[in-house]
Amino acid sequence: MAHTIQVDVVSAEESIFSGPAEFVVLPGEAGELGIYPKHTPLITRIKPGAVRIKLADSTEEEFVFVAGGILEVQPNAVTVLADTAIRGKDLDEAKANEVKKMAEEAMLNRESDVDYAVAQAEFAIAIAQLAAIQKLHHKR
Repeated sequence: MAHTIQVDVVSAEESIFSGPAEFVVLPGEAGELGIYPKHTPLITRIKPGAVRIKLADSTEEEFVFVAGGILEVQPNAVTVLADTAIRGKDLDEAKANEVKKMAEEAMLNRESDVDYAVAQAEFAIAIAQLAAIQKLHHKR
């Protein structure tokens, strides 16, 4: 059996993934992070993007989209506390494109700085989600 690390990905609504993994890759605040068993303890913010979890004793990877959150790493455990998390199989490209289009329109027709900031955030998440969908399709 390979060395493993316990991985938990949770959102405010539900637990998305919990189990042993050989490694995890995700978008950290300062760039992409690769985490293996016995990693140095770390707490950092994560950016919207794809979390790849290499399942233990398998060639399979679990794929989760997160829209930001916090990552905590301990030598034997990784916890992703996501603002929003969506399983890779549940990602909807058409919906993400629609959100992107609506956010673009909102940025062009802004009525206040608050509206613009919300539209920018929605646009950034939609772009990250579309990029994650492309990565997932490329792997298949």
